[in-house]
Amino acid sequence: MNRRFEGQVIVVTGAGQGIGLRVVERASEEGAKVVLVDRASHIHEIASSLVKQGKEAIAVEADLETWEGAVGAIENAKAHFGHIDKLINNVGGTIWAKPYEHYQPSEIEKEVRRSLFPTLWCCRAVLPALLENGRGAIVNVSSVATRGVNRVPYAAAKGGVNALTVALAFEYAEYNIRVNATAPGGTDAPARIIPRNEQQQSDEEAIWYQQIVDQTKDTSFMGRYGTLDEQASAILFLASDEASYITGTILPVAGGDCG
Repeated sequence: MNRRFEGQVIVVTGAGQGIGLRVVERASEEGAKVVLVDRASHIHEIASSLVKQGKEAIAVEADLETWEGAVGAIENAKAHFGHIDKLINNVGGTIWAKPYEHYQPSEIEKEVRRSLFPTLWCCRAVLPALLENGRGAIVNVSSVATRGVNRVPYAAAKGGVNALTVALAFEYAEYNIRVNATAPGGTDAPARIIPRNEQQQSDEEAIWYQQIVDQTKDTSFMGRYGTLDEQASAILFLASDEASYITGTILPVAGGDCG
Protein backbone atom coordinates (compact mmCIF):
# COMPACT_ATOMS: atom_id res chain seq x y z
CA MET A 1 0.00 0.00 0.00
CA ASN A 2 1.18 3.50 -0.82
CA ARG A 3 2.09 5.31 2.41
CA ARG A 4 2.47 8.85 1.06
CA PHE A 5 1.18 10.45 4.25
CA GLU A 6 2.89 8.34 6.91
CA GLY A 7 2.84 10.29 10.17
CA GLN A 8 1.45 13.45 8.60
CA VAL A 9 -1.44 15.35 10.16
CA ILE A 10 -4.15 16.17 7.63
CA VAL A 11 -7.17 18.30 8.47
CA VAL A 12 -10.18 17.59 6.24
CA THR A 13 -13.22 19.85 6.36
CA GLY A 14 -16.65 18.71 5.28
CA ALA A 15 -15.51 15.26 6.35
CA GLY A 16 -18.89 13.79 7.22
CA GLN A 17 -19.91 12.56 3.78
CA GLY A 18 -19.19 12.57 0.06
CA ILE A 19 -15.80 13.68 -1.21
CA GLY A 20 -14.56 14.76 2.21
CA LEU A 21 -15.30 11.40 3.80
CA ARG A 22 -13.59 9.53 0.98
CA VAL A 23 -10.51 11.75 1.33
CA VAL A 24 -10.40 10.93 5.06
CA GLU A 25 -10.68 7.20 4.40
CA ARG A 26 -8.02 7.21 1.70
CA ALA A 27 -5.59 9.46 3.61
CA SER A 28 -5.84 7.32 6.75
CA GLU A 29 -5.18 4.20 4.67
CA GLU A 30 -1.96 5.90 3.53
CA GLY A 31 -0.77 6.56 7.06
CA ALA A 32 -2.16 10.01 7.80
CA LYS A 33 -3.33 11.17 11.18
CA VAL A 34 -6.68 12.65 10.18
CA VAL A 35 -8.74 15.42 11.71
CA LEU A 36 -12.36 15.27 10.61
CA VAL A 37 -14.07 18.66 10.76
CA ASP A 38 -17.78 19.09 10.15
CA ARG A 39 -20.80 20.57 11.86
CA ALA A 40 -22.58 17.21 11.75
CA SER A 41 -22.21 15.21 14.97
CA HIS A 42 -21.89 11.83 13.22
CA ILE A 43 -18.23 12.60 12.42
CA HIS A 44 -17.46 11.36 15.94
CA GLU A 45 -18.74 7.92 14.93
CA ILE A 46 -16.58 7.98 11.79
CA ALA A 47 -13.47 8.95 13.75
CA SER A 48 -14.21 6.28 16.37
CA SER A 49 -14.52 3.66 13.64
CA LEU A 50 -11.15 4.65 12.20
CA VAL A 51 -9.51 4.44 15.62
CA LYS A 52 -10.93 0.94 16.10
CA GLN A 53 -9.23 0.01 12.81
CA GLY A 54 -5.89 1.12 14.25
CA LYS A 55 -5.86 4.53 12.55
CA GLU A 56 -5.19 7.86 14.26
CA ALA A 57 -8.18 10.18 13.96
CA ILE A 58 -10.11 12.81 15.86
CA ALA A 59 -13.39 14.58 15.12
CA VAL A 60 -14.02 18.29 15.63
CA GLU A 61 -17.52 19.71 15.37
CA ALA A 62 -17.38 23.25 14.04
CA ASP A 63 -19.37 25.76 12.01
CA LEU A 64 -16.76 26.79 9.46
CA GLU A 65 -18.91 29.60 8.10
CA THR A 66 -17.60 31.54 11.10
CA TRP A 67 -14.06 32.60 11.98
CA GLU A 68 -14.52 31.26 15.50
CA GLY A 69 -15.45 27.84 14.16
CA ALA A 70 -12.49 27.71 11.79
CA VAL A 71 -9.81 28.85 14.23
CA GLY A 72 -11.25 26.60 16.94
CA ALA A 73 -11.04 23.56 14.67
CA ILE A 74 -7.42 24.26 13.75
CA GLU A 75 -6.48 24.88 17.39
CA ASN A 76 -8.09 21.58 18.38
CA ALA A 77 -6.16 19.72 15.66
CA LYS A 78 -2.84 21.27 16.66
CA ALA A 79 -3.45 20.73 20.37
CA HIS A 80 -4.12 17.04 19.82
CA PHE A 81 -1.40 16.14 17.31
CA GLY A 82 1.16 18.88 17.98
CA HIS A 83 1.43 20.13 14.43
CA ILE A 84 -0.44 20.26 11.11
CA ASP A 85 0.97 19.26 7.73
CA LYS A 86 -1.93 19.52 5.29
CA LEU A 87 -5.36 21.12 5.04
CA ILE A 88 -8.11 19.96 2.66
CA ASN A 89 -10.88 22.56 2.39
CA ASN A 90 -13.93 20.65 1.22
CA VAL A 91 -16.88 22.56 2.71
CA GLY A 92 -19.32 23.99 0.17
CA GLY A 93 -22.05 23.06 -2.24
CA THR A 94 -25.06 24.43 -4.02
CA ILE A 95 -27.98 25.06 -1.67
CA TRP A 96 -30.47 26.19 -4.29
CA ALA A 97 -30.54 25.58 -8.04
CA LYS A 98 -32.48 28.10 -10.10
CA PRO A 99 -32.09 30.95 -12.59
CA TYR A 100 -30.49 33.98 -10.94
CA GLU A 101 -33.63 36.13 -11.21
CA HIS A 102 -35.35 33.78 -8.76
CA TYR A 103 -32.72 34.02 -5.99
CA GLN A 104 -33.64 36.09 -2.97
CA PRO A 105 -30.93 38.39 -1.54
CA SER A 106 -30.75 36.25 1.60
CA GLU A 107 -30.22 33.13 -0.51
CA ILE A 108 -27.39 34.76 -2.45
CA GLU A 109 -25.65 35.64 0.79
CA LYS A 110 -26.12 32.14 2.18
CA GLU A 111 -24.65 30.53 -0.96
CA VAL A 112 -21.52 32.70 -0.75
CA ARG A 113 -21.21 32.16 2.99
CA ARG A 114 -21.47 28.37 2.50
CA SER A 115 -19.06 27.96 -0.42
CA LEU A 116 -16.45 30.72 0.04
CA PHE A 117 -16.12 31.70 3.69
CA PRO A 118 -15.18 28.28 5.14
CA THR A 119 -12.19 28.17 2.78
CA LEU A 120 -11.24 31.79 3.47
CA TRP A 121 -11.45 31.28 7.24
CA CYS A 122 -9.66 27.92 7.33
CA CYS A 123 -6.80 29.07 5.12
CA ARG A 124 -6.24 32.02 7.44
CA ALA A 125 -6.58 29.89 10.56
CA VAL A 126 -4.08 27.23 9.46
CA LEU A 127 -1.31 29.51 8.20
CA PRO A 128 0.39 30.06 11.59
CA ALA A 129 0.60 26.29 12.12
CA LEU A 130 2.03 25.68 8.64
CA LEU A 131 4.52 28.53 9.05
CA GLU A 132 5.61 27.09 12.39
CA ASN A 133 5.95 23.69 10.72
CA GLY A 134 8.19 25.20 8.04
CA ARG A 135 6.25 23.64 5.17
CA GLY A 136 2.80 22.46 4.23
CA ALA A 137 0.11 22.11 1.63
CA ILE A 138 -3.44 23.34 1.25
CA VAL A 139 -5.88 21.85 -1.25
CA ASN A 140 -9.11 23.72 -1.80
CA VAL A 141 -12.09 22.02 -3.40
CA SER A 142 -13.58 24.40 -5.95
CA SER A 143 -15.90 23.49 -8.84
CA VAL A 144 -16.21 23.62 -12.61
CA ALA A 145 -19.63 25.18 -11.94
CA THR A 146 -17.97 28.58 -12.30
CA ARG A 147 -19.32 28.10 -15.82
CA GLY A 148 -22.74 26.53 -15.49
CA VAL A 149 -26.46 27.11 -15.35
CA ASN A 150 -28.77 27.90 -12.42
CA ARG A 151 -26.01 28.41 -9.84
CA VAL A 152 -24.76 31.99 -10.20
CA PRO A 153 -24.13 32.68 -6.47
CA TYR A 154 -22.39 29.32 -6.06
CA ALA A 155 -20.33 30.00 -9.18
CA ALA A 156 -19.29 33.38 -7.76
CA ALA A 157 -18.26 31.76 -4.48
CA LYS A 158 -16.17 29.10 -6.20
CA GLY A 159 -14.62 31.75 -8.44
CA GLY A 160 -13.51 33.37 -5.20
CA VAL A 161 -12.01 30.06 -4.06
CA ASN A 162 -10.02 29.92 -7.30
CA ALA A 163 -8.75 33.47 -6.83
CA LEU A 164 -7.73 33.01 -3.21
CA THR A 165 -5.97 29.76 -4.13
CA VAL A 166 -3.70 31.46 -6.66
CA ALA A 167 -3.11 34.60 -4.58
CA LEU A 168 -2.28 32.58 -1.46
CA ALA A 169 0.05 30.30 -3.41
CA PHE A 170 1.92 33.33 -4.75
CA GLU A 171 2.20 34.90 -1.31
CA TYR A 172 3.40 31.81 0.60
CA ALA A 173 5.56 29.90 -1.90
CA GLU A 174 8.69 31.36 -0.32
CA TYR A 175 7.68 29.72 2.96
CA ASN A 176 7.46 26.27 1.35
CA ILE A 177 3.66 26.23 1.57
CA ARG A 178 1.89 25.01 -1.56
CA VAL A 179 -1.72 25.97 -2.31
CA ASN A 180 -3.74 24.29 -5.04
CA ALA A 181 -7.35 23.46 -5.81
CA THR A 182 -9.31 20.80 -7.58
CA ALA A 183 -12.40 21.77 -9.56
CA PRO A 184 -14.74 18.77 -9.48
CA GLY A 185 -17.45 18.25 -12.03
CA GLY A 186 -20.59 16.28 -11.31
CA THR A 187 -19.82 13.46 -8.88
CA ASP A 188 -21.85 10.38 -8.04
CA ALA A 189 -22.25 10.05 -4.30
CA PRO A 190 -24.62 8.39 -1.84
CA ALA A 191 -27.65 10.38 -0.73
CA ARG A 192 -26.57 13.09 1.69
CA ILE A 193 -27.01 12.29 5.37
CA ILE A 194 -27.80 15.95 5.96
CA PRO A 195 -29.29 17.69 2.90
CA ARG A 196 -28.00 21.13 1.97
CA ASN A 197 -31.56 22.34 1.49
CA GLU A 198 -34.23 20.77 3.66
CA GLN A 199 -37.12 22.49 1.87
CA GLN A 200 -39.36 20.34 -0.29
CA GLN A 201 -38.37 20.70 -3.94
CA SER A 202 -41.13 22.06 -6.18
CA ASP A 203 -41.83 20.72 -9.66
CA GLU A 204 -40.25 23.84 -11.14
CA GLU A 205 -37.15 23.46 -8.99
CA ALA A 206 -36.85 19.83 -10.07
CA ILE A 207 -36.78 21.00 -13.70
CA TRP A 208 -34.11 23.58 -12.92
CA TYR A 209 -31.98 20.98 -11.14
CA GLN A 210 -32.31 18.56 -14.05
CA GLN A 211 -30.98 21.33 -16.29
CA ILE A 212 -27.83 21.35 -14.15
CA VAL A 213 -27.45 17.58 -14.49
CA ASP A 214 -27.94 17.72 -18.26
CA GLN A 215 -25.53 20.63 -18.71
CA THR A 216 -22.91 18.94 -16.53
CA LYS A 217 -22.93 15.79 -18.63
CA ASP A 218 -23.13 17.69 -21.93
CA THR A 219 -20.03 19.79 -21.17
CA SER A 220 -17.98 16.82 -19.99
CA PHE A 221 -16.02 15.21 -22.82
CA MET A 222 -16.59 11.87 -21.13
CA GLY A 223 -20.33 12.45 -20.83
CA ARG A 224 -20.67 11.15 -17.28
CA TYR A 225 -20.36 11.99 -13.60
CA GLY A 226 -17.16 11.17 -11.76
CA THR A 227 -16.72 8.91 -8.75
CA LEU A 228 -15.74 9.78 -5.20
CA ASP A 229 -12.44 7.97 -5.69
CA GLU A 230 -11.68 9.95 -8.85
CA GLN A 231 -12.14 13.17 -6.89
CA ALA A 232 -10.23 11.96 -3.83
CA SER A 233 -7.31 10.76 -5.95
CA ALA A 234 -6.77 14.21 -7.45
CA ILE A 235 -7.06 15.94 -4.07
CA LEU A 236 -4.60 13.58 -2.41
CA PHE A 237 -2.14 13.86 -5.31
CA LEU A 238 -2.02 17.64 -4.88
CA ALA A 239 -1.66 17.23 -1.11
CA SER A 240 1.20 14.74 -1.48
CA ASP A 241 4.90 15.32 -2.03
CA GLU A 242 4.41 13.89 -5.51
CA ALA A 243 3.09 17.37 -6.35
CA SER A 244 6.03 19.15 -4.72
CA TYR A 245 6.59 21.41 -7.76
CA ILE A 246 2.93 22.31 -8.24
CA THR A 247 1.35 25.36 -6.62
CA GLY A 248 -1.21 27.98 -7.59
CA THR A 249 -2.97 25.49 -9.86
CA ILE A 250 -6.68 24.82 -10.32
CA LEU A 251 -7.02 21.22 -11.53
CA PRO A 252 -10.33 20.40 -13.23
CA VAL A 253 -11.52 16.88 -12.37
CA ALA A 254 -14.53 16.80 -14.62
CA GLY A 255 -14.02 14.48 -17.55
CA GLY A 256 -12.69 17.24 -19.79
CA ASP A 257 -14.91 20.11 -18.65
CA CYS A 258 -12.64 22.98 -17.60
CA GLY A 259 -15.32 25.18 -16.06
